[in-house]
Order: sequence, then C-alpha cells, then structure tokens
Amino acid sequence: MTKTVYITRRETFNAAHKLWNENWSAEKNEEVFGKCSNKNWHGHNFLIYVTVKGVPNEDTGFVINLKDLSEIIKREVVEPLDHKNLNLDVPFLQGMLASTENLVVQIWDRIDGSIRKSGGELVKIKLVETENNFVEYYGGNEPY
Repeated sequence: MTKTVYITRRETFNAAHKLWNENWSAEKNEEVFGKCSNKNWHGHNFLIYVTVKGVPNEDTGFVINLKDLSEIIKREVVEPLDHKNLNLDVPFLQGMLASTENLVVQIWDRIDGSIRKSGGELVKIKLVETENNFVEYYGGNEPY
C-alpha cells in the first residue's frame, strides 16, 4: 500500500498594492475597500505556504526535493513579486484587481506545472497578508 505524504514549504516576499475598482467612484472605492484603497498604496510582508503531496521516492525518501520546491517558488513567485507594486509592476496581474484572492490563483497557475515536473502534486497554497488575514487556495479541488 502506498503512503501519501504532504509537505509544505514557506517563503516570504514584500509587496505593495491598492484595492481599487476603476469602474467605481472614489466614494464607492472608499466605502468598499476602506484604507486598502489609499491612493498612495499600502504594503504587506506576505508569507506563502506551498503544500505538495505525493508518495515518497524509494531512493530519496522525498515527495519533492525541498531545494527544488524552494527554487520554483523563488523563481515564479518571490522574484516577480518581492518589493514590487502589484498593481503596476507585475505583468501577470495586469487587468485585474490586486486582491490577495486573485494573487493566490495567479501564483497557483505559475507554479503548478513546475511542481508536477518535479514529481509532486500541488495541493494548497496559503497566502498570509497580515497576522489576521490569509487566503487558502486548493486549485479548484476544495476539501470542503
């Protein structure tokens, strides 16, 4: 019988954004987004947890080499996002509201294929925006 194991890697990045719907008035944006609609932006120290599952390889004992997973996250997430303005500097977020919810979906799409090529299956991404706010995304395979 095979044993599926879940393994999680944590990385960090810092980024600024503004929640603003161009189709709304300034008053409506302020009403809905509050301080997050600040015209001068605001920033977060994001934590990202990437969970991968699989059966440990007989030769290595790994589901995925954590060095490989770290490199994927750094290349596809940290480097494009760290110390950037999510609204202005990140091509894969252009044309969408720079919410944490939208960001986590885009991150999934960027790393899923590389993780599969490395032998694991992406299960969940947890993206922590503040100590009180985080999102979890399961790629359309919600456990609930």
